[in-house]
Amino acid sequence: MADYNRLALLVSDTDRAQDAASAFRDLADWVPLEQADAAVVLGGDGFMLQTLHAMLDTGRTIPAYGVNLGTVGFLMNRNRNPDTLLARLAKAKPVTISPLAMEATTQDGTQHRFCAINEVSLLRETRQTAKIVVSVDEKVRIKELVCDGVLVSTPAGSTAYNLSADGPILPLDSQLLALTPISAFRPRRWKGAILPDRSRVTFHVLEPDKRPVSVVADQKELRDVAEVSLEIARDSELTLLFDPGHALDERIVAEQFVV
Repeated sequence: MADYNRLALLVSDTDRAQDAASAFRDLADWVPLEQADAAVVLGGDGFMLQTLHAMLDTGRTIPAYGVNLGTVGFLMNRNRNPDTLLARLAKAKPVTISPLAMEATTQDGTQHRFCAINEVSLLRETRQTAKIVVSVDEKVRIKELVCDGVLVSTPAGSTAYNLSADGPILPLDSQLLALTPISAFRPRRWKGAILPDRSRVTFHVLEPDKRPVSVVADQKELRDVAEVSLEIARDSELTLLFDPGHALDERIVAEQFVV
């Protein structure tokens, strides 16, 4: 049973979250995020991702307990009686997730580095299909993937965009990555691959002037990329807190039986 003495309260700017926040503000002597040893996050999955990215940007990551005041709430806990919050926090199960570190080079040679908790996706910018070379651990696996795009997903993100693109759902402790094409034209029958999470995946864009491609790392977009490489960021692990019986690993399993 964990004991979090200094808590930060982070609230989405949506009306629903703001209205609910008043019931939480009297529960604890909240402190700023930089002084806290755990965070309570009121909002939806998007706001949780925003919060986790803010932690990664500062280099100081603390456990985050989400209260769902959004829509899907895959990364969140159910919105229950606020008076039980502290008791639920004490019993919460920690789940560790590892983000992807992405290095991208644009057509002008500029290099950028972002992290992605869910997925990194390459997407065509115009009506022209993208043509992409796919390499894994420096070995070319597909010489020319003709497609609308391609993505690499972590287990935590495998039920998001990856699932919509007909990619596989990955158990949280699987130590795997999903490599999933988006509307592939050639090879037409290629449905993607499941890779060990120690893999380094590289995408090289062919004919970038005629067929420009953007890359999106969760909520950050970079246009006109020439090459993108990514691998698990071992030094940037994040911790989510879940009520017993409602942990992320259980939700990932349950999602596979939704009909």
